[in-house]
Amino acid sequence: MKYRYLFPQDPEDAAGGPTGAPHSAKPPKDQDSPRGPVESRDESEEPDERVVSVSELTARIQDILERSFPSVWVAGEIADFARPQSGHCYFTLKDDKARISAVVWRMTASRVRFDLHDGLEVICRGHVEVYAPRGKYQLIVEAIEPKGIGALELALRQLRDRLAREGLFDPSRKRGLPRFPRRIAVVTSPTGAAIRDFLEVLRRRWGAADVLVVPVRVQGEGSAQEVAAAIGLVNRLALPIDCLAVLRGGGSLEDLWAFNEEVVVRAIHASRIPVVTGIGHEIDVTLADLVADVRALTPSEAAERVVPSADEILGLLGQYRRRMTAALRARLLAARRRLETLAGHRAFRWPAARLHEWARRLDEIEARSNRAVRQRVKTARDRIESLAGRLDSLSPLAVLGRGYSLTQREADGHIVRDAADVVAGERIVTRLAGGRLTSRVEP
Repeated sequence: MKYRYLFPQDPEDAAGGPTGAPHSAKPPKDQDSPRGPVESRDESEEPDERVVSVSELTARIQDILERSFPSVWVAGEIADFARPQSGHCYFTLKDDKARISAVVWRMTASRVRFDLHDGLEVICRGHVEVYAPRGKYQLIVEAIEPKGIGALELALRQLRDRLAREGLFDPSRKRGLPRFPRRIAVVTSPTGAAIRDFLEVLRRRWGAADVLVVPVRVQGEGSAQEVAAAIGLVNRLALPIDCLAVLRGGGSLEDLWAFNEEVVVRAIHASRIPVVTGIGHEIDVTLADLVADVRALTPSEAAERVVPSADEILGLLGQYRRRMTAALRARLLAARRRLETLAGHRAFRWPAARLHEWARRLDEIEARSNRAVRQRVKTARDRIESLAGRLDSLSPLAVLGRGYSLTQREADGHIVRDAADVVAGERIVTRLAGGRLTSRVEP
């Protein structure tokens, strides 16, 4: 019995050649079936009637597949992705005509920088393995890369989108830098060109600021944790720090990756001190730049953003001095003109005339007041006399003077208007215009 395989049996060919590049194997021209190993039988031979068990058949298939595909590159789309608590990743790798199960073990998955999810186009390198209990074959993935984009670039985009949704890059939370900082903390490598350029520009522009350099590694394993720890340390210092600069020279995406780590981004976001970043060259933009309060294109520009230029300040002070001098001269000239105007006023030329004028006005006011008072007194007296005459005409005494009298009972003073108001023997008092008479009523 003879066999022929769709893919070459040479492991080096199956891996795409000695360079390990992705390889797409094509079936031989005389092979139309896309189903993998196909049996080719000589018609003159007798069929093999030996019966094999399922385990034996599976073992033979496993041996053939695993020897034929010890390393292979496969491109496809992730579907049915799952990552249980064990940390292993299970998914289906598919295209428009077929699909294969794939597994990424936990240790390998921990080294994948980007997030795996359904619909992601990837290129996987691994080996084919047969899972005998279920009679399935699967791809054990040893390396995985996004298709059409680098793993670091994809990881950067995914992390940027997630942090943006949390609001870490919101422009409304960014703070301005102090105009004249007295103490500046710098987190960077102490031996790199970035700190030299920063200090040189700082010394040239503004020598009055104190600089505190916190040395860290800016590249390599663990460098992101060092940068984040240094930022936290600066924020815990008892010394008053006006500004914090995070610096690094230029490099590739891999070189600058420490400043794309989530731990650094969150440390900058949590800083109570305004943070300015000067990382890489003008075209380099890291997540640390996006979360910082101020982003400078280079470490040198970071120094320019942190401190003012002494020459510019001196020029500005000179301009202010000239403007203040001109303003004071203008105010002095205006005051002199106003003084001259006041000095030429009539009140200052003839002060006694003004006094005489007010004296005459005072005399006139006094005379008008006296006349008004006399008139008021006369009017009041006439009114009193008129009221007195009217009151006198209504007085009972005036009536008595005309011959009338007023009789009252002596006991209670009741006025007697009728003879029936008194009884025999009762005493009455009669009031006349001149004096009064006491009488007793006789029957």
